[in-house]
Amino acid sequence: MAERHNTVVCSFDLASLRITVHDIHEWIFAVLRIQEHSVQMIEIDGIKRHVYIKLADAESVHALLQGTAGQAEYKYPTGEMTIVHIALAGLGTKRVRVADLPPEISNDTLKAALAPYGKIMNIQN
Repeated sequence: MAERHNTVVCSFDLASLRITVHDIHEWIFAVLRIQEHSVQMIEIDGIKRHVYIKLADAESVHALLQGTAGQAEYKYPTGEMTIVHIALAGLGTKRVRVADLPPEISNDTLKAALAPYGKIMNIQN
């Protein structure tokens, strides 16, 4: 099973306005004070209002979590402030859609094929 390594998730308020990619990048470097060379990847989940930041090493992750005590402020261009929660990122539950699967494939066969990737909780036709 795969898992995230050296990754933190920044959880913005679900009721918050959408933030541009540029503003997120500026916030990461200006507020979180993460050095550019330490960032390997940034993933934005706009619907959940999550920003995943993969860092180069575990020391950078621990420094970020200790330096922020698990939260930071984000100031919108309107002047409104919101608290962003910061935590280690896990994979969580994922929904997988398999397209163009022949109807002859049984759920047991599909479950066996997907089992190496994690626990199969439900299959819907």
